[in-house]
Amino acid sequence: MSDARPIGSLTGVIFDCPDPVSLAEFYRGVLGGVIEPDGDDWVDLILPGGGLRIGFQLVPGYEPPVWPGETGAQQLHLDIAVPDLASAEDPLLDLGARLVDSQDGFRVYLDPVGHPFCTIH
Repeated sequence: MSDARPIGSLTGVIFDCPDPVSLAEFYRGVLGGVIEPDGDDWVDLILPGGGLRIGFQLVPGYEPPVWPGETGAQQLHLDIAVPDLASAEDPLLDLGARLVDSQDGFRVYLDPVGHPFCTIH
């Protein structure tokens, strides 16, 4: 691997979803930040501490990824560091997450529209 100069820098991750405002509110509850609407079909969540953003894009007829599964691959997931896996669970469930797997060192959840994410310790 070379020490080549990067072409660019990551500024955000975008999620397709049926309701951008609701999904942005869910992730604001998980990660903090400020919600900035941009029209009727797009919402940005600006995360604290550096300007990284998560965008939420309206997709009519949205179909959630399948986790785990051979068809309808999950496409991507977020890893979210938490101080304690057990302490993070109830607040995530209260926000609308669904726990789907628990392993040593991480737990897998689905957000309210089916995108997988992991809490890691």
